[in-house]
Order: sequence, then C-alpha cells, then structure tokens
Amino acid sequence: MSNHTLQYCFGPVQSRRLGVSLGVDIVPHKTCTLNCVYCECGKTTHITTKAQEYVPVAGVIAELDKILSQQPAIDVITFSGSGEPTLHSGIGTIIDYIKSNYRYTIAVLTNGTLLWQKDVRSRLYNADIVIPSLDAATEHAFKKICRPSPELQLEKIIEGIAQFKKEFKGLLILEIFIVPGINNTTEELNALADAAHFINPDRVQLNYLDRPGTEKWVQSVDVKTLQQYALYFAPIPVDIPGTPEYRLLELRLPLEEMILSTIERRPSTVEDLAYSLSKDNLLVQQILDEMLKQGVVEYFDEARGRFYKKI
Repeated sequence: MSNHTLQYCFGPVQSRRLGVSLGVDIVPHKTCTLNCVYCECGKTTHITTKAQEYVPVAGVIAELDKILSQQPAIDVITFSGSGEPTLHSGIGTIIDYIKSNYRYTIAVLTNGTLLWQKDVRSRLYNADIVIPSLDAATEHAFKKICRPSPELQLEKIIEGIAQFKKEFKGLLILEIFIVPGINNTTEELNALADAAHFINPDRVQLNYLDRPGTEKWVQSVDVKTLQQYALYFAPIPVDIPGTPEYRLLELRLPLEEMILSTIERRPSTVEDLAYSLSKDNLLVQQILDEMLKQGVVEYFDEARGRFYKKI
C-alpha cells in the first residue's frame, strides 16, 4: 500500500453538483465559523471567524503542481473539504496561481459568513464559481441549524453575500440546505425566498442530506418535495443536485491514496467511492478491508449502508 502523501488535495470525485471535481482543503479539520447540524464532516472542533494562513500556501501550490501537471480530465478544482475555506488568508493567492498557470474552472464552496468583509470578498474575485450557503433567513432557524460563532450576525451575512454578487464576475449559486422541521415551513421558506431575491444569485441550489449528518435527527427530503419548495424562489432558476454523468478519471494517483484523502474528509460507502473514483466495487472493498486490518480506517452502519472513515 502506498504512503498517504496528499495533505491538501483529495479526489477527484464525482460531485453531485459540479461533475468531476478535485478537492482542495486548506484549513484544519473542522475549523469553521459554524457548527451545522447537517455537516457530513462532523462537529466543529474549532469555531472561529479569524482568517489566517492555516496551512502553508507554498505547500498547497506544490501539491497542486504535482497533480495538475498530469493534465487530469477534471471539470473543476473545488475549494471545500472539512472546514470553511475563506478562513484561509491565502486562498486568493492560491486561486490566482492556478488561474495563471492552468486552464481549469475554479469553484469555492463557502458558508458565506465572512463575505461581509471586503478583503474576504476580494480573495474570491478570480474564481469562476462561488457557492455560498444560506440555510436560514430568520435568527431562530439560523441558530438552530447553523449554530454560529457568537461574532456573526445573520443580517450582515445576507448583506455580504448580496454585495459579493454585485462585485463578482463569475457564476454565483446560492445553496440552501433543507432541514425538515426547521427551515421548510411556509414562514421560513418565504423568508429564504425574500433573502434570495435580495441577493439575486444566478441560480439557487436546494440541497438535502445524502450522507450521515452531525446530528442523527436530521432527515433527508425527497425530490418531489424539493421541487415544490423550488416554486418559492421563482423566477430564479433552481437546481436540485442529482446523480452526475459517469466519467472515467485519468488522474494517475495510487487508488489507496485517493480513497484515504476522500474518507478523511467525508465518510463514504464502498458504492460512493467506487462511483466517484470510477473503480470496481470489489476492488474498493478489498482495499478498505486491508486498511481495516492495518487500523487505518473504521466504519459505522447507517440506513444507507456502511460508511468508512479514516481513523
């Protein structure tokens, strides 16, 4: 088995939203401004609003060079992972480097909580796609779903996303994660729709639970129900993430390394990994079984299947 050498990049994986995506994770595990009940990466262990160089910019760039020099057949490079990427003060430098040296689409998945700060907004200007989330537009729902840092104010967050939309030249997609029983009432959906129309994104994305969330009580939502919720946001186009088109990946990294770098950030089933990495289920299972023997990974069972995660 190869050594796990990837520190900052993971995948590429078949993203439900963006196609074949190479992930870039630039903050320590669960360093975030929020502690969302649905987060598939687990509870936030370091809640903060302070931006700093959490991992070395030079190290991230060197790892990206190692991967991108192979000219992998990916659709997008996505800043996401197990924390809030805009907390890294050097994210703009990394984005600018990729743009200057490679021809890949760059996406940033952010909770949007720091976009009220001008310097944070400016770091994202050269990205192609920015997907900020807004899971609630009332204080009650915001605190119950997102469990934010006490320094954050919902009104400023909404205003910050709206200001970024005015300044940003790329595609802005507003992601709304539906948590049944909290933000799917008529009152909450109307408030979210009002906020969305104020922000004026290019599209709205209604997301839902696909992997186990932080809190066991969070439930998923069926597609037909989400289609009904989408009517609240008209005339803004609304997307509901589905199964992406299957594509073979051409990134020549050891499969063990790709599996570990993925489940280190989000628990996955054998089927998830086999699909996202374009590999046979049996092969993925054999590698995971060997990792179990070596004490590298562990698993837990949920309704959708057996999920593996890195120890």
